[in-house]
Amino acid sequence: MSKYVFDLEKSAKGLRLNRFLNRLVHEKNRKHFLEQPEEAMQGLTEAEKDMVRRLDWKALQDYGASFFCLEKLARAKGVSNPQMVAAFRGESLETFLKTRRVPGAR
Repeated sequence: MSKYVFDLEKSAKGLRLNRFLNRLVHEKNRKHFLEQPEEAMQGLTEAEKDMVRRLDWKALQDYGASFFCLEKLARAKGVSNPQMVAAFRGESLETFLKTRRVPGAR
């Protein structure tokens, strides 16, 4: 498994995306995103919009999205942390959960 480093270069590249994701902390912004995603994503590049539409967690992370901002997107879309981390690792949720020692985790 490769290491993921969130450095200055990734931070700068992902700034626009991270600002969008961070705004999902506010209920009105989450509602707008869930009801009118294309309108809510105005200002993002087409590549950024595509990653968000597909919930491509690994691509978002590799692009420069902060884990803490991705958590806001996950919550808005009803995706658990284990589901998101499994996607980072390229695993199914079931495979990922077998590596954990938390019975009943989802």
